[in-house]
Amino acid sequence: MNTEQVRYVDNVITSRHSVRAFLDTPVAMQTIHDILAVACRAPSGTNTQPWKVYVVTGNKRAEMINRVCSAQIELLAKPELRQHYSETFAYYPETWISPYIGRRRENGWGLYGLLGIQKTDKDKMAAQQLRNFQLFDAPVALCFTVNTVMGVGAKMDIAMMMQNVMLAAKARGLDTCPQAAWNHFHGIVLEILGAPEDEELVCTIALGYADPEHIVNSFITPREAVENFTVFVDQ
Repeated sequence: MNTEQVRYVDNVITSRHSVRAFLDTPVAMQTIHDILAVACRAPSGTNTQPWKVYVVTGNKRAEMINRVCSAQIELLAKPELRQHYSETFAYYPETWISPYIGRRRENGWGLYGLLGIQKTDKDKMAAQQLRNFQLFDAPVALCFTVNTVMGVGAKMDIAMMMQNVMLAAKARGLDTCPQAAWNHFHGIVLEILGAPEDEELVCTIALGYADPEHIVNSFITPREAVENFTVFVDQ
C-alpha cells in the first residue's frame, strides 16, 4: 500500500463539499473532457453506462439560468403553479422521520444562520433559493440525464459517476455543487439542451473555481461517526 496515495485520495474525498459561491474564472474544455473521461470508469450494472452529460456554458447557460429563474420567481408568487413544475421522480420522502428530518433542519438553518438569514426573512430566503438557479455564479453546468426506459439502478449508476466527476474535479483544483433543485424545471432545461423526449434529468452539477473569500464556502456539513451507521456482522 502506498501511504502517500492513500493520503491523497482520502484528502480529495474529505475536502470535497458543496460550494455555493464561484468565481467567474472559465474552465478549460479540455479539463472538463479529462474529468468526464476519468469519471466514466464508474461501475454500472452489466456495464450499461446509462449516463449522458450535457456541458452547458456561454449563451445556453445564460438562457437556462434566465428562464428557470423566471419560472422560480413566478412560482414563488403563485404557489398554485407548483403542479406544473413537478419532478419526474421523488428525491425526498413524502413523510420525514427522525433522524433525517433533524439533519435536514440542521443543514438548512446552519447555512441560513451563517448568511444572517432568520426564519422570518422570507425575502432573503427566497433570494438564497434563487441562487441555486444562478448556479451560484459557476461558469459551467453539467446536466446528467438517463433514458426513461431505464430502472432505478440507472440512477444508482449515474450517482456513482457524478461522485467521480466531483472528485476528479476536486483533484484538479475545481469545486462543485450537486443540485437536484433543477429537476423541478426539467421541462425547461431539457428543451434548452435539445434533449430527446426519452431522457430524464437526474441532477445538475455547478462546476467552477470556488470563491475563497465568500463566507458561504466556509459552511461544512458534519458527518455521523462510523459507529452510528455501521453494523459489523461476524457471528
